[in-house]
Amino acid sequence: MRGTAKANAMRSAVVVIGALAFGYLTLHLGFKPYLEKAQLEQQRQSAAASSQPVDTFADSFPTDGADLSSSLPDSDRGVGIGLSVLWGSTSLVIQLLQLREDIKEYVKVLVVGAGGLGCELLKDLALTGFRNLDVIDMDRIEVTNLNRQFLFRLEDVGKPKAEVAARRVMERVNGVNITPHFCRIEEKPLDFYSDFSIIVLGLDSIEARSYINEVACGFLEYDSDDNPREETVKPMVDGGTEGFKGHARIIIPGTTPCFECTIWLFPPQVKFPLCTLAETPRNAAHCIEYAHLIKWNEVHGLKSFDPDNPEDMRWVYSEAVQRAELFGIPGVTYSLTQGVVKNIIPAIASTNAIISAACALETLKIVSGCSKYNGVEGLHIKVTEFVKDPDCLVCGPGVLIEMEKSITLKKFIDQLEDHPRLLLTRVSVSYRGEKLYMQAPPALEKETRSNLDIPLFDLMNGVSRGIVNVNGIAGKGDKKQSCMRKLRIAFKGVDGIADIDMAGGA
Repeated sequence: MRGTAKANAMRSAVVVIGALAFGYLTLHLGFKPYLEKAQLEQQRQSAAASSQPVDTFADSFPTDGADLSSSLPDSDRGVGIGLSVLWGSTSLVIQLLQLREDIKEYVKVLVVGAGGLGCELLKDLALTGFRNLDVIDMDRIEVTNLNRQFLFRLEDVGKPKAEVAARRVMERVNGVNITPHFCRIEEKPLDFYSDFSIIVLGLDSIEARSYINEVACGFLEYDSDDNPREETVKPMVDGGTEGFKGHARIIIPGTTPCFECTIWLFPPQVKFPLCTLAETPRNAAHCIEYAHLIKWNEVHGLKSFDPDNPEDMRWVYSEAVQRAELFGIPGVTYSLTQGVVKNIIPAIASTNAIISAACALETLKIVSGCSKYNGVEGLHIKVTEFVKDPDCLVCGPGVLIEMEKSITLKKFIDQLEDHPRLLLTRVSVSYRGEKLYMQAPPALEKETRSNLDIPLFDLMNGVSRGIVNVNGIAGKGDKKQSCMRKLRIAFKGVDGIADIDMAGGA
C-alpha cells in the first residue's frame, strides 16, 4: 500500500511538473522550438527508413500513443515525459500550436491607456502571444510617471506615452507589431473601434470608461426576440487600480452587465463646501480646489478649465501654492494638484502588475474559448452581485419611442430633450450609418441641416420600425455628460412589421 501511494504521488508530481513546464515554455519561451527538434529527429529517422522526404509538418510527429519524449534531447526529456503522462500523444500540442498561430494572425487587440496599467498590459499581451496590438493615449510622459511606468525613461519626458510604450515593447518582444495613437479616444471614428477583436482598458477615468463602454455596446445588435447577435458582440476587459486595490473585469455586451449597469459601484467624487474653500481652508486639497473652482473663474471668466492642458494645470498649481502659503498649509505639489483636479488615485506598481496579468489571462481565455467566463454570476469583492440591467440605456436593446409619421426630424430632436429617460440636448442623429443630422463640425451641420424639416419616417425609408443612433449631452444641471444612445422607433398607423435594423454603430 505504501509503495502504491508513493508511486501515485510520484505520478502526480510528474503530471504537475509536466503541465507547469509546458505552460511556461508555451507562454514565455515558446514550445515550438522543442517540437521542431522532434520534427527534425523524426525526419531523419523516416528518411533513413524509407529514403523519402517528409512532406508535412504533421507527418513529422509521432503517431497517437507515441512518446514525444523519445524525440527530444536529454535536456528536454522531462517536459516530454510530462506531456506523455498528460495526453499520451502530440495531437493536443499541435492544436495548441495552431491556436497560437491563429491568435498571432487573426486577433487584433486595442489597449486603451498607456499609463501605469497600460504599460503592463502591452508587455503582458505581447509576451502572451498577441502580435497585432494598437494602443491609444492622449497624454505625454511626465517625470512623476517614471516611478511606476517602467517603459519610460528620463529622456522620454514630454514625448507621447503611446508612441514610446509601443516602441519599447517592440524592441523587446520579437514579432509583435504595436500601432500607437496619440489622441483623445473621442477623436477616433467608430469604424476605428470596430476593427478590433477585443478592447482592453487600462484607464483611470470613469468618463473614459463610460465612453468606450458606449462605443463597444453601440456595435451590439439584437434579433427580433431581443437576444444579442453573437457576431456583433465586442468584448471588453476592464482593468483598474486604486492604491493596493484593483479589479479585472470582463464585459460581454448583451450578456454580462456593462459598465453603465454597475456604475453605482464607483464611489462619488469628493466635493468640498465652497464656504470652506473660500474662507477656512484646512488642507492642501482645499487650496487646490479653491484655485480650481473659484480663482479660475474670477480670473478667466467664461474660459473653461481644461484638466488635460499643462498650462491650465500649472496655473492652478501656482495659485494653490500662494493660497497655501497665505494660510500656512504645507503639502501642495504639482502631482497632488493633478490628483485633486482630475480625481486621480496614486498608483502602486505591484498592483498594476497583478491586475495586468489577470487582464491578459482573461483576454487570452476570451479569444481562445478556454475557460470562458460567462459573466452571469460575477461577484464584486464585497459580495455585491453583478446584475445586468435589462433596461440599460447603453447595452440594452434601446429605448422604445412611438411617434406619428408626420413628425419631422427637428421635432423628434426637440422631444428627446424632455424625454424622462433621455434628457438629451445638442443631438446628432444617424440611421444605418447615414448621418441624418450632425451638430458638428460646422460644414457637416450645414450639409445635413436641410433634413430637419423632413419627416423622420421618410428619412428612414418608410419602415414601420427601426433603430436610430443619437449622441449628444445627457442630464441636467451639473450632471451633464456626452453620451450615445440607441432608440427603437415605431411609427403609428403603419401596416406590417418591417425587419428591425438593430445596428449599433453610426
